[in-house]
Amino acid sequence: MKRPTLTIPTDIEVPRAVRHAAANGTPVYVVNCPEYEVVRVTFVFHAGTVTQRHPFTASATANMLAEGTAAFSAQEIAERLDYYGSYFDINIDRDYAYVTFCALSKFFDHTAEIVEEVVLRPAFPENEVATYRAKRRQQLAIERRKVETIARENFAQAVFGAEHPYGMSYDESEYDSLDHDRLAEHYRRTYTARNCMVVCSGRIDEATLRRIIDIAAALPSSGSAVAEPIAPFRTTHDVRVRHAGAVQSSIRMGRLLFPRTHEDFIPMQVLATVLGGYFGSRLMQNLRERNGFTYGVYAAMVNFQQAGYLAIATQVGRETTQEALRQIAAEIETLRTVPVPDEELALVKNIMAGEMMRILDGPFGIADVTTENLLCGFGNAQTGRSLERIRRTTPDELLALAQKYLRTEDMVTVVAGDWE
Repeated sequence: MKRPTLTIPTDIEVPRAVRHAAANGTPVYVVNCPEYEVVRVTFVFHAGTVTQRHPFTASATANMLAEGTAAFSAQEIAERLDYYGSYFDINIDRDYAYVTFCALSKFFDHTAEIVEEVVLRPAFPENEVATYRAKRRQQLAIERRKVETIARENFAQAVFGAEHPYGMSYDESEYDSLDHDRLAEHYRRTYTARNCMVVCSGRIDEATLRRIIDIAAALPSSGSAVAEPIAPFRTTHDVRVRHAGAVQSSIRMGRLLFPRTHEDFIPMQVLATVLGGYFGSRLMQNLRERNGFTYGVYAAMVNFQQAGYLAIATQVGRETTQEALRQIAAEIETLRTVPVPDEELALVKNIMAGEMMRILDGPFGIADVTTENLLCGFGNAQTGRSLERIRRTTPDELLALAQKYLRTEDMVTVVAGDWE
């Protein structure tokens, strides 16, 4: 049998997002993929945790949007979506809340009734809020018994500072202060036309587009766009948190860097991939394959609106904690002193290209990439430019980046556990 030819893409063309505008100014971006009989609509609100005035309000508001509206109960919303095979999802991060609906194109009109209610007329019923806050308080209390959660929260605080919105964490008792009024205030202030953009993909015909624009046009246009709070980053470089009885230690390492718009972000993604971005990466070969310290370890660049950072994460046995830290430091030092071999770099570039192709396989992935590009101020041509930038990254460039950005004195190390 003849082996099929392996083709590595040298360019990626993502369909252009066509911009429309609702009467209130809300931008509506359309990536039309008529070959797919689905419609996906995402309302992106600048309503993440950086915009909240009270602890947990941003996530509670987003998660409670579909728990009852002016016309429908939470059960009725769920039943209507289920009847038509539609899908509803909420995601929230430091900066944004993403409210996403997916439907078969032939049933979009029926789904749009729910979209309109959830986005425009959430009721935040007090009984549902009470159930939510009790459940989430208990969940958080349980999660905080895990070394992984302890390390994650302390790493954010160490990188950004306890007073910065990216680094803040709150006691679970703060859930008790959540009520209808606080959620309604956050919704009125942040779920507005000036804080929103809409991204839709799939089979978007004229009628569907008009329906989406009409919903966007009904968002309130009063008030001003929510401003990002300005707070200094205050980095702490070494944090150890004892958790008595833990059989594993959770390790987080990295450093504060820059957002995706920075010229070094893409080549730093390549460097992070070499270090720990795929199954055969250097950290995986060291910590898992050679030493058996862990099941998995990863390194990645993370992008927020105000900043970006490099993160390395793993969990190891308590007795191997110190040696794991030494091995991670040794792999970083190797990147700073020895150029990445051409063969290894070629493999990493192909893996990154393949991952880009995988993400773009279908209208949902295209919509996700479009949303990220738009939030960074790019068009969809940026995806092809990113691939081109990955392709022309050289070993000498990676060596220079490692020497510049991976100095030992700049790294943040957080360990949570009961290490020896």
